Amino acid sequence: MKFGDYRVEVVPDCEFRLDGGAMFGVVPRNLWSKYCPPDDQNRIRMNMNCVFVEAGKERVLIETGIGDKWSEKHRAMYGIDRRRGLAESVRAIAGVAPEEITIVVNTHLHFDHAGGNTIVDGSNKIVPQFPNARYFISEAEYEHAETPSERDKASYFPENWRPLKGSGQLELKPAKYEVVPGLTMETYPGHNRSMQCWRLDQNSQTLFGFADLVPMRAHVPFAWVMGYDLYPVETVEAKKKLLPQAAREAWTCLFYHDPDETLCRIVEKQGKLSAVHWEGEQK
Repeated sequence: MKFGDYRVEVVPDCEFRLDGGAMFGVVPRNLWSKYCPPDDQNRIRMNMNCVFVEAGKERVLIETGIGDKWSEKHRAMYGIDRRRGLAESVRAIAGVAPEEITIVVNTHLHFDHAGGNTIVDGSNKIVPQFPNARYFISEAEYEHAETPSERDKASYFPENWRPLKGSGQLELKPAKYEVVPGLTMETYPGHNRSMQCWRLDQNSQTLFGFADLVPMRAHVPFAWVMGYDLYPVETVEAKKKLLPQAAREAWTCLFYHDPDETLCRIVEKQGKLSAVHWEGEQK
């Protein structure tokens, strides 16, 4: 789709499943299950909606999904339903080969956001999947990933970022920075201290990626916060700031983990915010 002067494409990686109770924290199952019906293992359907941005000579990929470096045991545990690889999806949807991606951006380094940063090559070596790209990660997130807490260390796999450092492709960034003109990364503590959201401003219109701050449409209510969040009170504070602003300014919002409605608008009705289907392309 056309968004201002840029071309933007949503590139879904694949569906997977996580425990519904973990995804909704203190929200009772009889409430969240109305929106996200669980399977017989209490897992809910999710996706990983990466985003391609063509900005002049730069071809940017935001997030790289869950990757394909998984054992059969863990594929089953996470219900990974892969129909094609991320590189194949980028080629099919954006018309771009892996070698043509110039920048890869990770909002944070959890395995379901950075797993596709690297692949296993023919000699069984883990290498960058996008060989000519600069990989952008906030310095604070990199430091946290290298020394994670007991609560979130299971979400960090060093093989998703250390090969980038070895190849010289890793670039550490500040808490707020501009990727290309109009595309900004902003840090919002809550999920952890260093996770970033992204914002694309073009022609007085905004496309906003919430990453894991608001992972799915069902998480729009302020108190519907993931059990995975290290700082849930700060998640709520950030949501109270951003979601009303999204409604007032008619942002187009991307929900990274939503398996059905990726792009939505936030609307307020009778004092309540909700996500509604986004209609049409931006001009």
